[in-house]
Amino acid sequence: MIEISKKQSFKTVANEGEAVYVDRKSKFIAHTKPVQSEQEALDFLQEMRSRYSDARHNVYAYIIAENNISRYSDDGEPGGTAGMPVLDIMKKEGIVDAVTVVTRYFGGTLLGTGGLVRAYSTAAAESVKNAGKITKILCDCYKVSTEYSLLDKIRHILNMKGYYLTNIEYSEKTELFVSVKKDDSETFLKDITEACSGRAEITKEEERYIDIKEGE
Repeated sequence: MIEISKKQSFKTVANEGEAVYVDRKSKFIAHTKPVQSEQEALDFLQEMRSRYSDARHNVYAYIIAENNISRYSDDGEPGGTAGMPVLDIMKKEGIVDAVTVVTRYFGGTLLGTGGLVRAYSTAAAESVKNAGKITKILCDCYKVSTEYSLLDKIRHILNMKGYYLTNIEYSEKTELFVSVKKDDSETFLKDITEACSGRAEITKEEERYIDIKEGE
């Protein structure tokens, strides 16, 4: 299990995703959402229970990176047919700091062990897909102050080396705000200093995670 405080990067979901799967008139409604704590996951579970209070089952699973928390519940379904398959989908997708709740409305026909596993897994996987995955990367965030004439040269280096330009402000000097993977910070400082022949003032402002969408 991942410990955020020690990870340079980790995957989670970008937004709340929803999916519906129907098998023999049983309806499975899945919701996946990013959360930052176990309490947030439990609050979301309660929200889903309230929204679908007339449903027979509200199965859930969540993974919280901090303190290595991993929980699931079959919520009345046969053991191993619901909560664990949902948790397995989340693990397969490699996401943490997320919760998935799958609500089932019984259609009157028993689906059997295999049918339940398939239904809960399919609904959960689709909701994760619809939520979208992102990678959070731990970065050092810098402000680069320099003269306007060096802007194109700096931007070229940022694009070529894969540094993340988050903002530009124009005043007496041009100020670029750049996020750099912690392992690349030393190289970044050298690259900018050499490109600007020492005519850039580089200030480290903070350390934080930035979000990179899948496919970027």
